[in-house]
Amino acid sequence: MDISSLQDWYLDSCKRHEVLPNSTVLSWFSKAKTQKSSQEKCKIVVSLKELKDDDIPPLIDVFLAIDSSDIDAVDILHHESTYVLNEEYILALMNAIKLKLQLVDLNIASLKKDFLRDLCNIGLPCHVLKLRSNHIKKLNMVGRFMQLDTLNLDFCTSLTTLQKDCFSCMPNLMRLSMCETRVANLWTTTAVLAKLPSLLELRFQNCLCCKDTGPCCSSFSKIENLENVRPCSNVINICSYNDELSVVTGCDTLLQASSDDETVIGLLSLQDPEVQRAKDSNSLEVDDVKLSGYLQNQLEASTSPLPDLSEQNKLQNESSYNIMQMQNNDEHPLHVQKLALKNVTGILNKDIWHHPSPICFEKHYREYMIASLPRLEVLDNLPITKLERETSKITFSEYYEYLPYKHNSKESVVNILQNREMGTNGIYCRNSSKLKQAYSYGKSQCFFSRSLSAAKFGSSTWPFLHPVSSFSHISKEENKRLRPRQFEYHPSSSSLMAFGTLDGEVVIINHETGNIVGYNSSIGMMNSVLGLCWLKKYPSKLLTGSDNGRLKLFDVNHMSAKLGVTSCSSDAVLTFEDFEQLTSVHINSTDDQFLASGYSKGVALYDISSGRRLQVFTDMHQEPINVAKFAHHSPFMFATSSFDKDVKMWDLRVRPERPCFTASSSRGNVMVCFSPDDHYLLVSAIDNEVRQLLAVDGRVHMNFNINSTGSSHNYTRSYYLNGRDYIISGSCDEHVVRICCAQTGRRLKDVYIEGKESGNSIFVQSLRGDPFRHFNFSVLTASTRPTSKQEIIKVNLLASSDYADEISHGQNIHPSSGLGEAVATSASPPAPMPPPGFCESKCAVRCSKAGRQDRCLKYCGICCRECSCVPSGTYGNKSECPCYANLKNSKDQPKCP
Repeated sequence: MDISSLQDWYLDSCKRHEVLPNSTVLSWFSKAKTQKSSQEKCKIVVSLKELKDDDIPPLIDVFLAIDSSDIDAVDILHHESTYVLNEEYILALMNAIKLKLQLVDLNIASLKKDFLRDLCNIGLPCHVLKLRSNHIKKLNMVGRFMQLDTLNLDFCTSLTTLQKDCFSCMPNLMRLSMCETRVANLWTTTAVLAKLPSLLELRFQNCLCCKDTGPCCSSFSKIENLENVRPCSNVINICSYNDELSVVTGCDTLLQASSDDETVIGLLSLQDPEVQRAKDSNSLEVDDVKLSGYLQNQLEASTSPLPDLSEQNKLQNESSYNIMQMQNNDEHPLHVQKLALKNVTGILNKDIWHHPSPICFEKHYREYMIASLPRLEVLDNLPITKLERETSKITFSEYYEYLPYKHNSKESVVNILQNREMGTNGIYCRNSSKLKQAYSYGKSQCFFSRSLSAAKFGSSTWPFLHPVSSFSHISKEENKRLRPRQFEYHPSSSSLMAFGTLDGEVVIINHETGNIVGYNSSIGMMNSVLGLCWLKKYPSKLLTGSDNGRLKLFDVNHMSAKLGVTSCSSDAVLTFEDFEQLTSVHINSTDDQFLASGYSKGVALYDISSGRRLQVFTDMHQEPINVAKFAHHSPFMFATSSFDKDVKMWDLRVRPERPCFTASSSRGNVMVCFSPDDHYLLVSAIDNEVRQLLAVDGRVHMNFNINSTGSSHNYTRSYYLNGRDYIISGSCDEHVVRICCAQTGRRLKDVYIEGKESGNSIFVQSLRGDPFRHFNFSVLTASTRPTSKQEIIKVNLLASSDYADEISHGQNIHPSSGLGEAVATSASPPAPMPPPGFCESKCAVRCSKAGRQDRCLKYCGICCRECSCVPSGTYGNKSECPCYANLKNSKDQPKCP
């Protein structure tokens, strides 16, 4: 069909729909005729802001026939306009073109969430998609994008997470850009991207001179000419992705190595107009460096001075020396590769990037990406060389663990169970009949349990997170909810947990069922419970301490199981002498004495049986003591940590006037605890300074090298998981929990805790490892919004987030007030059962355009059997079936497709 015939078809369609032809649409055909006569590519550029709803149906008729016309390509642009189009019309218009839809550019803040969800679930036949929206928080593009080769999600500033099935129907996607999003999780992000078979170019930040994802020639020349790099002296380094954010002086090498590189001018500013003026003036002087996006926010949020740079300058000099050594070293290729990697990293750190996403600030971000995505050719506009690929693998193995306990490949649980039944303690290789040891733990008694943990961990990239419980009590005076402030697992009962609230309440809960076991109110005293500690030999006894200094020992067996009860009987509570400004309590291993510490420089020792205060040890530190902890196996040894930067070990058998040893941190200490076997001390100082010390003499055994944020108020707390093999660490200015190997310091995974409310920032207030379950822990979260709920969230690293959907099937799962857990409740009277074949036929229509037919049919069938109805069409129209529209999954998201 020629263009004139296409135009006639449009005019006829307007008559059929009884609408006047749009002059703008007619101009598109005129331009296409001109292009055709000039032997140019015939392209129609559809600007939706120039259309109204009445113009869409005739255009759909035309676009259904455009694939057989002389038009070569169609671009659809949807930017801000005063007129709001029907979004169902927009989606139908874009899907009318099957083969010649080239570009879809959706840069409009007013796009509704329903439209974006339908777009992601249905898909588009375009080759290039540019999508910018502030409504996208968790991206789940599961629709059919079979022809898509380029996807641009730049400036989706609310985007934090890529769902596990995202990009599942994009077999031809080669280029992906996500600059200035809020994506931060290396583990889940790379797991999603690894499923893209054609991905070659990726960026989370863009080079100053590059508008697309392709390689920057000037950057490539810098990497290719490593041997030309010499010691540094005069270039400003604004940000380092492998070190703390800093401003350093150094190095005229970059100018010398690529004198004609225009991006050097970009070192002066991140704003394009500023860059242009610098080019025009040929000046390299800078008065004010302007940063944009996330980087600017990071600098503004920093409340502490920049770190001492003398050590970094020393490292730069060492790196330069290593480069010269590398040129003369032909005998140790591994050593050469490591040196080259340091040098490549140094060069990358001297480049200034536009609009980095938070993931770019993770330590060894580039190396992790390259090692995890072996088919990738360009990252952040920098080509990936063969040398860099090899050295990235080395860096990955040095700083990260692929699976727990040194497992290097995923294995199925079934194979491990078979090996256990066969009495073997190793694994067979596919290409060999010889039995190989899996790892160094192979001959230990816990070999199979560790193997099972590694296998389950490997299949759970998205761990299972859910709140401990959700409940509220309504008193006669007001509606009140529980606000947890501290919690502790029970040491011998795997189902019990105690938590104290900001209002002075003490609650015992079965965290497996959500049922309350015991409750005690504050009796009108509005004081936070900051200290909790269970007795080990007397499992029904719980010691509590409040910030007003009150110390009480409760008997859980005498506590009421109902909310709102004023207090326990007098026989159930033992009261101790107050300790002013209390912050922590801890009982020794024999359950006869406990320590109390607070905003003072000393601690108090109490006798539990008599209730007397035995002694107060004063001036143990120069500043207040945050925590005092007894050892697990000795009733006399305890450790203290203080804001004076010192951790000290004490022995009650020797009057605590002089410590057994003192170990110092570079910042104030927030937390200290013993490993389960008392071999180590885990010390957490402000802003992610986490170290493991030898308990015998305080020597540093392991430094975990977690990135600091620059905040002097980022209080960090770390604990051991079940056993001493792994630790968890979280900080009060961040919403991430980091899991590290205690013996190697390598990072196993980061778990991001996200708020359900859009724009609601949450942070880690406290955390504990589950003493009975491997790779399970709980996190107490708080929000920046005073009206938001505080929650204790359980995390299971060995169970996938799919588990949430499985356990919620057949139940109504909904969040209620209180701690915010999804609670299973009795459903309303069920709808009558649909007739045989009804759901199958309705869901076949509903899912006919779904990207993943099996998943869509599964959940459509579940919803149909529960509601006995399915909306008409392939999307929308949910008002026809309120039950279908209102069903939610465990994440409080629409369950029905």
